[in-house]
Amino acid sequence: MKRRMIKIVKLITIAIVLFIMVGLVFPTWTPRINGNNSISTLKQIQINGTGHEVMIRGADKRNPIVIFVHGGPGCSEIPYVRKYQKWLENHFTIVHYDQRGSGKSYHFTEDYSNLSTDLLVDDLLALTDYVREKFDQEKVLLIGHSFGTYIGMQAAAKAPDKFAAYIGIGQVSDHVKSELDSLEYSIDQAELAGNLKDVKKLEQLRGSIENGEMLTPRNLVRKYGGAARLINDNMDYYKGFLLNPEYNLLDVVRFLKGISVSQNVLLAEEAHHNITTIVDKINIPCYFVMGKFDYMTSVHAAKEYYEALEAPVKKFVLFEKSAHYPQFEEKELFAEWLNTTWNQLSVQ
Repeated sequence: MKRRMIKIVKLITIAIVLFIMVGLVFPTWTPRINGNNSISTLKQIQINGTGHEVMIRGADKRNPIVIFVHGGPGCSEIPYVRKYQKWLENHFTIVHYDQRGSGKSYHFTEDYSNLSTDLLVDDLLALTDYVREKFDQEKVLLIGHSFGTYIGMQAAAKAPDKFAAYIGIGQVSDHVKSELDSLEYSIDQAELAGNLKDVKKLEQLRGSIENGEMLTPRNLVRKYGGAARLINDNMDYYKGFLLNPEYNLLDVVRFLKGISVSQNVLLAEEAHHNITTIVDKINIPCYFVMGKFDYMTSVHAAKEYYEALEAPVKKFVLFEKSAHYPQFEEKELFAEWLNTTWNQLSVQ
């Protein structure tokens, strides 16, 4: 009996090792979209001297181009985003990319000691030129999400001729104001829930948050509904990593390594160089799209930034049921809004 158990354990161990080995090298792709003029590609392209993973999907390559700039920093949305963009793919050519040092764009032998937001802005502009040339279109629609808005805003301000409009989802703004809003919300919700331990912990962090030294703990913002209310964004990642073909297990390792080298550096830069002082004017139509319950990037702070920002056309759009992910939490409503907005831009 003992020998049999040892044999079973050995077989299970071998199976696990084989599963991991296959998972590390398993080929990745993005599923095909039916149609003679469709596109569905996932590949590395060289941008400013390093490989960037780029996923392009759309039912018709003649449709207008949308570039999404992911947040985090380091949090690629390629592993799971197809779940939320099927309708968008019928009306737009959707471009997602893993930023330098993030996800599948993380390279184990590369030196990331010079990583900065300026470098990421230049990468985004180079990617924009790549897709404009590839699809023979003069301008693209630029959409940033969360930290991606810090990159997107600067790119749009630096080269407005490349973009039809800028859309900031979960728009970053004055760092300290936003974090204090997050802190007060989390404390209020913890008090309502009777979680005095959380209240005490948050109050102890107030000084550090006021000085811009740290963020309101994201696990507590998430716990009290300030991150997502209609989806489970963490579960989207887990399922995407395990079930979707865009990432294999080695890519998951890259994803985690990328976060480790990028988040502290880039978040510190964002904290000490407020976007409100870097970009106070943008020369293209500008839209801030916020979920009403967003306390990862505060709605109130974003609205203050919006009011001060100069733009030829600007709109502040509030989604009533969502938090930090209105494009996912209210995907049908967002898709309808985006299509209507594009049609309005086209006739201007």
